[in-house]
Amino acid sequence: MTAETKQPFSDTIWDEAETWSRDRIEAFQLDALKRQLASVGTRSKHYSRVFRESGFQPGDFRSFDDLAKLPLTRKGDYVAGLAEEPPFGSLAAIDLKDAARIHFSSGTTARPAPVLWTRHDLERWADLYARYLYAQGLRKGDVFQCMFNYAWFVGGLGATYGAERVGALVIPGSSGDTKRQIETIFEYRTKVVIGTPSFMAHLAETAEQMGVDLPSSPVEMVCVGGEPGASIPGTRERIERQWGAKMFDCYGALECQPIGWDTALQLGPQLAEDYIHVEILNADTLKPVADGERGVLVLTHLDKQACPLVRWWTGDVVVRNRQGTPDGRTHATLVGGVLGRADDMLIIRGVNLFPTAVEDIVRAFPGTTNEYVLVIDDSVKDPKTGFLTGVKLRVERAADAPEDLEYALTAKLREKLQVRFHVEVLAAGTLPRTVHKAKRVIQE
Repeated sequence: MTAETKQPFSDTIWDEAETWSRDRIEAFQLDALKRQLASVGTRSKHYSRVFRESGFQPGDFRSFDDLAKLPLTRKGDYVAGLAEEPPFGSLAAIDLKDAARIHFSSGTTARPAPVLWTRHDLERWADLYARYLYAQGLRKGDVFQCMFNYAWFVGGLGATYGAERVGALVIPGSSGDTKRQIETIFEYRTKVVIGTPSFMAHLAETAEQMGVDLPSSPVEMVCVGGEPGASIPGTRERIERQWGAKMFDCYGALECQPIGWDTALQLGPQLAEDYIHVEILNADTLKPVADGERGVLVLTHLDKQACPLVRWWTGDVVVRNRQGTPDGRTHATLVGGVLGRADDMLIIRGVNLFPTAVEDIVRAFPGTTNEYVLVIDDSVKDPKTGFLTGVKLRVERAADAPEDLEYALTAKLREKLQVRFHVEVLAAGTLPRTVHKAKRVIQE
């Protein structure tokens, strides 16, 4: 059956694989891993060397525990591979003639990194996006307005192809041109929008300035990805209130598109376990943690062809639940979404602080706008050791802010997070807005 003629498995489920039993999921993964590791060990220069140096023979792979014999693959390994085999890197596992596309990283912290895709990879990607959009409520004939950036950012085309596969009418709006986006929503009766949480918050703010009642729009679903947001209760509650619509978390990364998205139940991103094998590891010991405990998400592709990854260290801190969900879906969920990044965690007088925890409080606090930024400078460091003694937080005063906003917010943050905050309250419109990924922690 071709992509154009594929029919949903049921009225609510796109693919039968979403309903497989846990035993069937694990049997499928084990079989897929045997094939994938054999292919990767032969076709990828990087993994051929890694396997050899680890004394790992793909033919000896018998159980998931055998993966622990292999080292983790980190961002540094990918960057080193690009230098070793420019321009596409030593992790690539195909001949260039078999590649169909290149997507690039954003390049915000380093030179943009390329990731190759085969035709199979692109078809798989589009169908997984269709699966998740269908699970959230998109249907044939719905108007879908994509506000992910199309210039270099990977999510725009994925969302477009997935929505088209479901049968939606797609408006490829990209990010920017905010007033026109809002006018388009009302004129063309857009039911579903997708973009970054920052841009959705910016649109809501712009609509208010235009005197437009955004909750009266036809939008019923606000899908967001590219940065934390939809799984942060304070952010979700605020944006759902501003839009008058349900908000869904769409979690992925350039190297692994997608990882897991919310379904209509909003119970946390549901993993695509017929596409990736998942490990949750303790950040310090690198040993597996039990379901319900925090750990770092580690992914292995099951059928990626062009740039397959084995034990990819995402750096994202998550909590896994493999109990399935009441709608009949059986794949594991990430409770609360991405809770933070292992490398973004701040340690303040022995207390571990993730920026997402601050966002939850700020976005739920009355009297603030959508914008905030955490600042690390010498004023919050011990002059002798350089260790953090607190953190500086800049927020904006909304029109309905109480006079004691600074004091009240400081007290709430201290109560909830047990960390000393230096809160600076600025006038609305002071902090920079973004149409793409917001930077919430800055060094000064």
